[in-house]
Amino acid sequence: MASRPIVPVQPRGEAVVGGGKQQQKKNVAADARNRRALGDIGNLVTVRGIEGKPNRPITRSFCAQLLANAQAAAAAENTKQAKKAGAAPKPPQKKASVKPKPVEVINISPDTQVVDDAKAKKENPVEKKKDGGEGTSKKKAHAFSSVLTARSKAACGMTNKPKEQTIDIDAADAENELAAVEYIEDIYKFYKLVENESRPHDYIDSQPEINESMRAILVDWMIDVHRKFELSPETLYLTINIIDRFLAIKTVPRRELQLVGISAMLMASKYEEIWPPEVNDFVHLSDRAYTHQQILVMEKTILGKLEWTLTVPTPYVFLARFIKASISDKDVENMVYYLAELGVMHYATIMYCSSMIAASAVYAARCTLKKTPAWNETLKVYTGFSEPQLIDCAKLLVSFQAMAGKSKLQAVYRKYSNPERGAVALLPPAKALMLL
Repeated sequence: MASRPIVPVQPRGEAVVGGGKQQQKKNVAADARNRRALGDIGNLVTVRGIEGKPNRPITRSFCAQLLANAQAAAAAENTKQAKKAGAAPKPPQKKASVKPKPVEVINISPDTQVVDDAKAKKENPVEKKKDGGEGTSKKKAHAFSSVLTARSKAACGMTNKPKEQTIDIDAADAENELAAVEYIEDIYKFYKLVENESRPHDYIDSQPEINESMRAILVDWMIDVHRKFELSPETLYLTINIIDRFLAIKTVPRRELQLVGISAMLMASKYEEIWPPEVNDFVHLSDRAYTHQQILVMEKTILGKLEWTLTVPTPYVFLARFIKASISDKDVENMVYYLAELGVMHYATIMYCSSMIAASAVYAARCTLKKTPAWNETLKVYTGFSEPQLIDCAKLLVSFQAMAGKSKLQAVYRKYSNPERGAVALLPPAKALMLL
């Protein structure tokens, strides 16, 4: 195997064999150029015209010095040329620095109150400078729409009217699982939507043997039976709702009107009560005017006509909510229930929905007990009715209250004349509503 020939390394600066002196000089010159090129690393350059500092690094201050020297040299050259031409040298022009003008921020708000020009000048006078000059006064600009809105509010007297605060009536029950605070608003929105579906229409003219007086006698008796059985308020209002809905779709003879009432209360008790009364209890209360079998047959008939729809928003459903929104004492609560029962006992209130009757009872009760204000923003929000919307129904309830003591139907009056219920039936009605 042949071996590779070894080529000796020539030292830098020495000539290659067979080269001569000229080749040696070329190598030395090339090495010198390489050394000078390596000197550029680190911004080390040879500055011409500066003696004693051949390799000074170029810094910012040094560049500025070079630029100043170049400008001075150019100015001197211009001066010499100008003297030769016989013209005066022009001074170097300075660049004018333009300061940015302050930007004025304009807040556009529809609730901004408009100020007259004279008032604006009076409140914002032009400030004078120390040297006698006048300073610029910044006048706040308004959008055209905000000006019109503010003037409209001022014309209606709404400019300085403070907004009433709405109280969260469910805040205290946040930890009470039975209060269903998370769902209560949706529940009552649903009640408001469907209350007209379960609301009976005007049916007295379609009943040949029944009139308003007979219905009032029946309801008055049912209130007495309800009190003797010590049933819940939900049962009473559901009973009256079932009676009205059935009479609105079925013609009933006068001899069976009490049977309809008994069967309706039996159904409502089964729906609302834990221990409802038995059928035999109603047989005894009716003085055996109806048999056990007749009551069950009428119960089946009513359920069939109503299509087994018993989950309906009665006035009591809204009374419980609206009394809570009223944030009132026990006397107001008793007065509200008193007026509401007077209302459902009379046929004239059938033209109003359940929520209207409940809200009007709260409004009339507050007026009767002279609570101020009679209607506030909290009640308006939770009931969905304003004060003018409740006037007609509230006047009707107060008229029933004024006649309750002299009426032949005394069940509601006796019930709320009891001291256990604050004896609210003995209080005089609201004169403010009677005079309207």
